[in-house]
Amino acid sequence: MTVYGIHASHEQVHPRELLAAVSHAERAGFTAAMSSDHFAPWSHRQGHSGFAWSWLGAALQATRLPFGVVNAPGQRYHPAVIAQAIGTLGAMYPGRFWAALGSGEASNEHITGGRWPRKDVRNARLRECVDVIRALLAGEEVSHDGLVTVDRARLWTRPDPVPPLIGAAVSEETARWCASWADGLITVNAPAETLRRLAGAYREAGGRGPLHLQVHLSWAPDPAEAMRIAHDQWRSNVFGPPVCWDLELPEHFDAAAEHVPPERVAEVVNVSADLARHAEWLHGYAELGFDQVYLHHVGREQTPFVDAFGAEVLPRLNVTRPAPAAAPAQEVPAR
Repeated sequence: MTVYGIHASHEQVHPRELLAAVSHAERAGFTAAMSSDHFAPWSHRQGHSGFAWSWLGAALQATRLPFGVVNAPGQRYHPAVIAQAIGTLGAMYPGRFWAALGSGEASNEHITGGRWPRKDVRNARLRECVDVIRALLAGEEVSHDGLVTVDRARLWTRPDPVPPLIGAAVSEETARWCASWADGLITVNAPAETLRRLAGAYREAGGRGPLHLQVHLSWAPDPAEAMRIAHDQWRSNVFGPPVCWDLELPEHFDAAAEHVPPERVAEVVNVSADLARHAEWLHGYAELGFDQVYLHHVGREQTPFVDAFGAEVLPRLNVTRPAPAAAPAQEVPAR
């Protein structure tokens, strides 16, 4: 059985409306939720970017759903601050929170004014951050001098259980690397064979814990409207690495996407007016071995999507409720 949740896109929806959407999704039958954590949208057409961490406290209080968030510690965020944020939400809502950690994108991190590092340096920095966060969540006092610096940090409020730290990956190479430290893996929808190889790379390298998938989709009763929504909102998001990592401003993404045709968007967004087709896609991801699948309707209006999928799509799937989120016991690196 598979967990089917809703993805809360701060880049597209006002945080007040997004809170109403996840509450509505719970009533409609979604059993989990996850949130983006960005400083800016990818396009002026998207138009928002609320602060995920303050919103998550409200969302966890307003619902009974478990929540996750994808975060990039190391530049915009100090890892000790992220450890405190994870620890506090985990303490307030035991077993209902997880955090996925990635190496970041310049569109969010450039605001600090610091140099945007090479990918290998960003990965090394992320690994240092993971070790710092784990040690702090384990109750250690942490001092660290490296790509990040920590001076005698300690968490005074700690969660029980400790929330899982999930690895974020879009390539087989990164998935294998995540297996060395992560409590699970998260990626985004791609062709079935790509997802099969990525999940296999993580498992074959010893990766444990659940496999999470964020699915971009566009639905409307009219096929032309479903495509119009996808092209309007998501054509700035069709670019793979390194382009999506290195562009800095919404204006840059909009300029790059100026001539992206609708057919190109349909390569990265599941676009259909047929709810049965959406159910087939989602069932296929479960068959590939993904334990938790998060649905991101790329339109800014969430209510019609939640109503339709709650009534017509979720009943076609083998939906389960997630187990309590807890990091497995593992050795904390020596400091």
